[in-house]
Amino acid sequence: MSNELLIGIHAVEAALNHDVGNLVELYIENGTQNARVKELGERARELGVKPHARDRAALDKMTGGGRHQGVVARYNAPAALPDSALAGLVEAAGRDALVLVLDGVTDPHNFGACLRSAEAAGVTAVVVPKDRAVGVTPTVRRASAGAADRVPIVAATNLARALKALKDAGVWLVGLAGDTEQSVYAVDLDGPIAVVLGGEGEGMRRLTRENCDFVAKIPMQGDIESLNVSVATGIVLFETLRQRKAKQARPSR
Repeated sequence: MSNELLIGIHAVEAALNHDVGNLVELYIENGTQNARVKELGERARELGVKPHARDRAALDKMTGGGRHQGVVARYNAPAALPDSALAGLVEAAGRDALVLVLDGVTDPHNFGACLRSAEAAGVTAVVVPKDRAVGVTPTVRRASAGAADRVPIVAATNLARALKALKDAGVWLVGLAGDTEQSVYAVDLDGPIAVVLGGEGEGMRRLTRENCDFVAKIPMQGDIESLNVSVATGIVLFETLRQRKAKQARPSR
């Protein structure tokens, strides 16, 4: 675990709701008139966490001028899961396994938004490389609206090896790239699937792409060459859910 700051209402609220045992200290702006911040303070007391009053200047200094909204917490952040946890997560999910693989996302706001979409789509796990990618920072936690504490995150020491482990577990790998003809809407996304996206700018690395069973694109009609990685993540994850629900709704013969 690592001790870090949670900044802002969403991040602190998520910790109170889902991981209060790792919340070390809570600081609330002295004399705040923000109703949501007041509610957080009251809820913290009910859960056995005593809020400490601090003036705005102290919170500004504590957060380096971050947009704290009058509430900051010190938090023992759980470590990311090791590669070895991936097979068990997939096995537990069965044919409903849905894994998100992010190959080198470096922007914390993008990573947080990806985690938010992943949590909303009920993903089994999010796999990221241990190096060459942003970690779960306070900015990521804030951008994820609490999803960083609810989605299993696997930090792969070797991403190619993690992709092979997914394949060995019966998971099909669907990579996303703009320079291919196949539409993602034409790919069968039912069954155990891992959606693989590259980082900002360069996309998937060569070896990552070579490990994919399919490479598809999101068809676009405008002049923009590519979508933001978090937008693309949301589109593909929810297309996967749409296909699965459509198949479940078909009458059996």
